[in-house]
Amino acid sequence: MKLNIPLLKEICETAGAPGYEQRIREIVLREVKSLADDVSVDNMGNVTAIKKGREKKRVMIAAHMDEIGFMVTHIDDNGFLRFHTLGGFDPKTLTAQRVIVHGTKDIIGVMGSKPIHIMTADERNKVALITDYFIDLGMPKSEVEKFIRIGNPITRQRELIEMGNCVNCKSIDNRVSVFILIESMRRMKDLPYDVYAVFTVQEEVGIRGASVAAHKIEPDFGFGLDTTIAYDVPGAQAHEKVTSLGAGAGIKIMDSSTICDYRMIDFMKKTADKHSIKWQPEILQAGGTDTAGIQRMGKTGSIAGAISIPTRHIHQVIEMANQEDIDNCIELLTKCTQELDQYNWEFTSI
Repeated sequence: MKLNIPLLKEICETAGAPGYEQRIREIVLREVKSLADDVSVDNMGNVTAIKKGREKKRVMIAAHMDEIGFMVTHIDDNGFLRFHTLGGFDPKTLTAQRVIVHGTKDIIGVMGSKPIHIMTADERNKVALITDYFIDLGMPKSEVEKFIRIGNPITRQRELIEMGNCVNCKSIDNRVSVFILIESMRRMKDLPYDVYAVFTVQEEVGIRGASVAAHKIEPDFGFGLDTTIAYDVPGAQAHEKVTSLGAGAGIKIMDSSTICDYRMIDFMKKTADKHSIKWQPEILQAGGTDTAGIQRMGKTGSIAGAISIPTRHIHQVIEMANQEDIDNCIELLTKCTQELDQYNWEFTSI
């Protein structure tokens, strides 16, 4: 197992807030053009790369390109920015962070808030709110307005590093899945069915791109690719962990938007065991993924499941995933797409 760390680094560090996935889309198009029989971009910006199989059943795999971010909503008289969140944030994670405001040029800013030295006792003890923060560009309003307008997207700034056997960066959610889908396409061969690898938009704000893509493709089978919680840290109770780093690819059983098809769960477990691929079950009680769109938005629905990548510190700029888990996810997805025709997909009684 040797991951292409330079490619993963490029994918994770590239900006792509929901609705503004242009830069990451260009990387995806560059990488998949030689791996697919057909590549297209729909009106929303989803990239669909098709690898032809022997039969005309359709398999949709979705990995979303967008990352949580912000949008400029106000420029005050001193040049400070107010913003709206794009996706889910824990406000306390914004403290002392650098961001990039994408106007007519990229400008670095910092998240500012009231200094603790002048907070009242009540202010020190209260839970932080998104509205407590502003963005400081270090420039007066007259300079800011040369480059920044209301509605410009904002992303977080943090580089990818290797830590032990892990990778650490902003936007591991869900750029690691973009990477996994690209690398799986390199390994796929002799496919029984047509595989539609879809790099989706706007997942972080409501599974929007995947829903549109599934409506068009009408897949018979579906796989979501996304990160999941690895709460395997000090203070975590055993029942809270969801997954653990280094314990293998997550095979999703359910999340808040999807109950995965029991046949797909069984197929994925048996495929993993057959090929000695390390895996762990995943039940995520809060949070949904593109799997929901894949499962529901075709006219007759699809037999859907998901491969989840265990990730610590999720929705922060220090997200962490294990390199062996990543490789297990690539291998599991590859084997599943190649062996879909080797399972009995008929409904069975309990």
